[in-house]
Amino acid sequence: MLISIIIPAFNEENLLSQTIERINFALDANKGEELSWEIIVCDNNSTDKSAEIASELGARVVFEPTNQISRARNTAARMAQGEWFLFIDADSFPTPELIAEMLSVIDSGNYIGCGTTVLVEGGTLFNKLRMERLNPFFRLLNISGGVFLLCRRDAFQSIRGFSTSLYAFEEFDFIFRLKKYGRSQGKKFTIIHRHPVITSGRKADYNIFSLGSLYVSNFLAIILFILYYLLPKALTAWLSSKLLGYWYKSRQ
Repeated sequence: MLISIIIPAFNEENLLSQTIERINFALDANKGEELSWEIIVCDNNSTDKSAEIASELGARVVFEPTNQISRARNTAARMAQGEWFLFIDADSFPTPELIAEMLSVIDSGNYIGCGTTVLVEGGTLFNKLRMERLNPFFRLLNISGGVFLLCRRDAFQSIRGFSTSLYAFEEFDFIFRLKKYGRSQGKKFTIIHRHPVITSGRKADYNIFSLGSLYVSNFLAIILFILYYLLPKALTAWLSSKLLGYWYKSRQ
């Protein structure tokens, strides 16, 4: 079984090498005769050495000129050869235990995909609590963020990947459509929670201005996500590209 690990990267030179190394470590710890993997990094118009670092560590690098995580994931997925696609953010990594649990989901034959809860590493206590507070809701609502998201190749292709009309919360729309496709195939979607994915708390040095930007951006993202289902997709895409710059600013 071949798993394609897909990592969107926009100016991620500070964390990308750690991410790739730890992904390889976690997979290697579970390596069997039937498990193999490829790592594909989508350089999403970076101005740093993200692409060079990924290539040096053995990842295949593809380029997407438009700064949008949906486009970055879709571009990399078009190059992927695996039976399963695993999307992982460039500042996050799985533990060997999480990979083992993910492989159990695959081996059961009952699931179209899965997400996971998160454990924040580094940063302030405020940021850790802000991010981890969503874990109970992920489990209750059976959804997750895009930091660690697994799906079958055929499912990704059938639902045409991530929406390029969304610049935030695109993973929720993707999961809604993935679940619908899964039901048509008699498959389920689930949230892994015993072994969360480790993600960076780097967005942590807040002052009154950055906090204001954070909450305004979150509010706008929610409004635009709702409008996505009510207005023409081209209009919501244009509005999102203009209003959600916080989500695509240069990495720290």
